[in-house]
Amino acid sequence: MPKEWTAKQERQYEHIKDSEQDQGASAKRAKEIAARTVNKNRAQSGQSKTASRSSVQDKSPQQRGGQRSGTNRPKGPTRDQLYNEAKKRNIDGRSKMNKSQLAKALGKG
Repeated sequence: MPKEWTAKQERQYEHIKDSEQDQGASAKRAKEIAARTVNKNRAQSGQSKTASRSSVQDKSPQQRGGQRSGTNRPKGPTRDQLYNEAKKRNIDGRSKMNKSQLAKALGKG
């Protein structure tokens, strides 16, 4: 756990990790989910130095509470997530692309 985490965030991390393992996730996957949850909460409260737009503007993991699972909408990454990946890969014209164009440019659609 990073040294920047508070004691409360460390407890939250452990709780989420244990809960995920109880639900059948591997230890590695449980650690990843717990860390992502705590880091997203830190980003939304302004505690992290860098944060993606999707981390800051999206609902918190606690608020969402499985809201996106089991719906009939198209699955997969959001437009912002695709945009961030395109940014990492230096894809030209990404700011003018919509979700399907970004997916196609990244080879995911």
